[in-house]
Amino acid sequence: MPESVPDTELIARAAQIRLQAYAPYSGFLVGAALRGGSGEIYTGVNVENIAYPEGTCAEAGAIAALCAAGGRQIRAIAIIADAPEPVAPCGGCRQKIAEFAAPDLVVTMATTSGAICQLPLQALLPAAFGRSHFAPPQRGGDEG
Repeated sequence: MPESVPDTELIARAAQIRLQAYAPYSGFLVGAALRGGSGEIYTGVNVENIAYPEGTCAEAGAIAALCAAGGRQIRAIAIIADAPEPVAPCGGCRQKIAEFAAPDLVVTMATTSGAICQLPLQALLPAAFGRSHFAPPQRGGDEG
């Protein structure tokens, strides 16, 4: 795998927004920042809920911000958490990232203490489900 230079601006923005996370139950704050197709940056934080499965991941929040602004492509993404090692996106977020990923997207995972791990999305989500798995719609003969 060719080495990728970490996007220090994305890491810094993810670290900054991480402090706004809402995690009163776990105390595990996560921030994400992504660079859209035109270079703009969108951020997100994890938002916990007393009904634990109903929380939102930081990556999902950043993707929602991208979509709300009309964006449809992720050129780069960074995720940061205060953990001993960089934390990878959960399975659901890997699939969400894949939906908008530019070709050859590299995911940057970082810790607040400065450790960085970069992996191509394909390594995080091999054999991803995607649009190519859908057959073209079949047209009936009599649609009248």
